[in-house]
Amino acid sequence: MSRRNKRVSTPWFSYLVVALGGVAMALPFFDMVSSSFKGSGEYGILPYHFLPQEFTWSNYSAAFTELQLGKLFLTSVIVTVSVTASVLITSAMAGYALAKLRFRGRDVIFRFILATMMLPPFLLLIPDFLIMLNWPLVGGNNILGQGGDGGMTTNIVSLMLPFLVSGFGIFLMRQFMVGVPNEMLEAARIDGAGEWRLFWSVVLPQAKPVAITLGLITFVGQWNEYIWTSLMASTNPDLMTLPVGIQLLQSFIDPNRTMPIVMAGIVISTLPVLILFLFLQKYYVRGVVLSGMK
Repeated sequence: MSRRNKRVSTPWFSYLVVALGGVAMALPFFDMVSSSFKGSGEYGILPYHFLPQEFTWSNYSAAFTELQLGKLFLTSVIVTVSVTASVLITSAMAGYALAKLRFRGRDVIFRFILATMMLPPFLLLIPDFLIMLNWPLVGGNNILGQGGDGGMTTNIVSLMLPFLVSGFGIFLMRQFMVGVPNEMLEAARIDGAGEWRLFWSVVLPQAKPVAITLGLITFVGQWNEYIWTSLMASTNPDLMTLPVGIQLLQSFIDPNRTMPIVMAGIVISTLPVLILFLFLQKYYVRGVVLSGMK
């Protein structure tokens, strides 16, 4: 009887732990949304109030005017969508080649890709910046990358180039495509299908959950990218995206009303990621399981 009671009570304890963890993680988000509706000078006063005492929508209009949210939002969309599309295309094609094509040096190339995942991103900041600074025939540089005024660092393309190919994305797609039966591909080859047809019509449709998972991970990571963008924005303020712009431009707003406006800007910047995840979460879970990442 005691064992039976233990089996019955254990799931409820697990549910309680998960519920408490969910509340702990949702509380900062709730405070952010609530603070975006607070009036001037109301944020941070003691005793602290989670709910606004003076409910106002003006912080959202101020976020677009004083934080230049529209311009920052457009830049973030251009950069994030471009990087996500590039990562999906390159990862799918490279993953298929490493999983299903036989050629000399395939395993060496795959190990090299895995090795790139071991490098901390911060290690590449200075080399990447110097490459952008000395990019040939851009920003006034000559063919040797000298004599210019910032090179590629003043161009929006500089926000995308270091992220257009993902070692993790190639690894994720390759891990799934290895599990696609070779007999299916051989049957398609007998029917006259070429490698491109095999990739596009046979393998890629089966990789849809994994591709959506990779796209979601890439989109969220690039949308919230801060370090590299802030470095590029130091040479050209027009390159600021939402995370960098909200952080930098808040210093030019009246301190007594800064935080509610900043919170409103953060809420707006969070909405695309939140909506995207809510619509694609079933593919995300399925993609993680199918790729073996569990």
